[in-house]
Amino acid sequence: MKGYRKGYALPRDCYVDPDIYRRDLDAIFYSDWIFAGHDCEIGKIGDFFTFRIGDYPIVVVRGEDGAIRAFHNSCRHRGSRICSAARGSAVRLVCPYHKWSYDLEGRLRFARDMTKPFDAAELGLKSVACASVAGYVWVCLSSDPPDFATFRATMEPYFRPHAIANAKLAFESTIIENGNWKLVWENNRECYHCAPNHPELCRTFPEAPGVTGVEGGGDDPLIAAHWERMERAGLLSRLHLSPEGNYRMARMPLLGDSTTMSGAPAVRRPLSPDVIQPGIGSLLMFNYPSNWNHVLGDHAVTFRLLPIGPMQTMLTTKWLVNAEAVEGVDYSVKDLTEVWLATNEQDRRIVEENQIGVCSPAYEPGPYNPVHEGGVIQFVEWWVATMARADGEKRGQAGAT
Repeated sequence: MKGYRKGYALPRDCYVDPDIYRRDLDAIFYSDWIFAGHDCEIGKIGDFFTFRIGDYPIVVVRGEDGAIRAFHNSCRHRGSRICSAARGSAVRLVCPYHKWSYDLEGRLRFARDMTKPFDAAELGLKSVACASVAGYVWVCLSSDPPDFATFRATMEPYFRPHAIANAKLAFESTIIENGNWKLVWENNRECYHCAPNHPELCRTFPEAPGVTGVEGGGDDPLIAAHWERMERAGLLSRLHLSPEGNYRMARMPLLGDSTTMSGAPAVRRPLSPDVIQPGIGSLLMFNYPSNWNHVLGDHAVTFRLLPIGPMQTMLTTKWLVNAEAVEGVDYSVKDLTEVWLATNEQDRRIVEENQIGVCSPAYEPGPYNPVHEGGVIQFVEWWVATMARADGEKRGQAGAT
């Protein structure tokens, strides 16, 4: 990466250049596994939700056989978007333009007044690679998706006790941050900024560098003791960072019992009987480029990041609770969401101010704090390596032709 110095912020072009943004889409968001949503959002046959990755509108639906599938949300007739609602339920997926109709497995079932030669079998919806693990749905736009089995095998034992697949969506929030997606990730990967900016989060979330870092955290007595106690209770907790650096999992202690203003649990019913241990803390996972999480004993908070322009990012946050929990009886939406809604809004302002400063022709990359910004350094190094690998593969393909 031209102008990049290890241990320093990225050069200006990495955050503002439309060509680099397109390369980000092609090399990362169009090539890797992207977090889509949760199994429990489409619990019944015919339930669907939609979202967009760059230029690609996608619909995720539960089929007649109960399987979850993803399709390009584009009619095979003249390309109109089929499902415009963010979520819904349907017996068939019907294009509103000319009423071409597809079953829940994507097969074309009705195309009015089409004359021969016409082969409906060749005009089904184009599928998108789709996988579900521990209640999380992932999609990949590549025709040759990278390995998913290793991530599945790592994630599943950490998340299985929380029974996310059997939870329900209690609340959802989407905001647009006027900043490059990499600035959003960099802000997420450190708590160096937390004390000056996040009074609500700091009531429950520790500022210790080991919580957000990638060096292990085991040298912190509080974290090490937490891991030992949780693993004695049967909950996988110790930090795991993938060899490629694209995902990390660890169970970290909280200052209270939950991420609420009081520190008390937000939900009376735990997510499952397997996560009722006192002081369970928060199961943290990031998976570049699209997802980070805070999964507690009483609820889960999941975040989906999607770039929508060189200097715009969409962040969707979802709060999940026990499917049997009753709003107003077992939880209040205000108590459940207050900390993260405030934190997201504060981070939005931080990222936007960061973007304004980076856009200045006078901007010069400064050094990261190696103690508090180890997670940022790791993210940037992952991005640089990923882009270099993609550029090398592209040059190799060009040479082969």
